[in-house]
Amino acid sequence: MRQHVNPLSSNFNQIKRIPSLSEMFGDSKLNLHLDIGCAAGEFLFDLALVNTSWNYLGIEIREKLVKNAKLKVLKREINNLYFVFGNANNIFNDKQSKFIIENLKSISFNFPDPWFKKKHHKRRVIQPKFINILSNSLQKGTLIFVKTDVKDLFDYMDCTILSNFYFKTIDKTDFNLSDSFNPNKIKTNREKYVMLNRLDIFERIYIKI
Repeated sequence: MRQHVNPLSSNFNQIKRIPSLSEMFGDSKLNLHLDIGCAAGEFLFDLALVNTSWNYLGIEIREKLVKNAKLKVLKREINNLYFVFGNANNIFNDKQSKFIIENLKSISFNFPDPWFKKKHHKRRVIQPKFINILSNSLQKGTLIFVKTDVKDLFDYMDCTILSNFYFKTIDKTDFNLSDSFNPNKIKTNREKYVMLNRLDIFERIYIKI
């Protein structure tokens, strides 16, 4: 079970300094992928170790998970992986983080917290203001991947992203998997669980135009 954290808490208003890409990674010129809501980072560890031609950045709102993930990165001496603690909406609403958005090649939202109650929808990570920030700063051609096993949440995310005319959907066959952030089709722990239990997965890819 996930430990729920209220992303609207004032605890997340103060943004700590975000290191430069050269501070985060051994080679800052590699393609950069961002996973928002990365939890303990197992998915990104798998990606970073297998696909060393990309840099991977994870943002997670539970500080303890980020601290543990950072220690694991140091222990395993992985130079293409970094973790940041905080609320992604707040982080990217801060001018100091603009360089991250401008250098991204792709972003993933894997099975984010659904916040089922309607009064809690404002706590969902994908919000119109957040998508507007991305649309204003992402490079043309940057991809956004969303994946969930909650149909209502998928519809909400899909509607929110497509309400911004800078994004459109693309078919999986329209991009080269070997050039993507996940050429080996590595799955998150949640995705493995969903597939094991034969539940539906709703996913879509969007491109900045």
